[in-house]
Amino acid sequence: MKYKKYFRKTSLKQPGVGSFFLDEVLKKKPKIFLEVGVFHGVTARNVCELLYKIHKNDFKFIGLDLFEESDENKDEIIPNTKFSNPLKTLWYKYIKREDPYSLSAVQRLLDKFKDNVHLIKGNSNKILKKIDMSKVNYVFLDGGHEYSTVMNDLNCCKEVIENNGTVLCDDYDLTYAPGVKQSIDEFVEKHNFKCEIVCNGRFAKIEKE
Repeated sequence: MKYKKYFRKTSLKQPGVGSFFLDEVLKKKPKIFLEVGVFHGVTARNVCELLYKIHKNDFKFIGLDLFEESDENKDEIIPNTKFSNPLKTLWYKYIKREDPYSLSAVQRLLDKFKDNVHLIKGNSNKILKKIDMSKVNYVFLDGGHEYSTVMNDLNCCKEVIENNGTVLCDDYDLTYAPGVKQSIDEFVEKHNFKCEIVCNGRFAKIEKE
């Protein structure tokens, strides 16, 4: 399945990466999908399109993000929300007059699947502990990149792995955020999970041994 960008920013913009990601999700055919780090909602929309093709309306997508730049996330390493493309800047700032990183803008992008989508605004260090993981089949982890945040998120998703689900972590090879790799390696070793590094080192796929 082709990964579409919907005239927005996405961390999976490199050629082939988005399609590789969707192929990974397709292998598991999850019915309840959690994305930590929704950003502009591009990956969320692609996942919903894929899950609809597989399950029709019998799926649920849960998305968690800060949905704003603020003091709460000033110490986190997050994607640059500014467009390098002047046409996109013009479109969103002067024509649409909306921030594509805002909760309302992402909700509009996902409106086609509004009955299947539940978006949560907040910090994963606080919110993720409150989410019922018992029925989540697949997690795409792409939230804060600090060591403590990634470790928190992984610990909160441990039940998903134990229930034979998958946690796919983005940016395993990100050199300017070494806390991602460190936390994943330590988490996997501690719990004796299987970890496969895929897509030329981009993703870490964690599953039950």
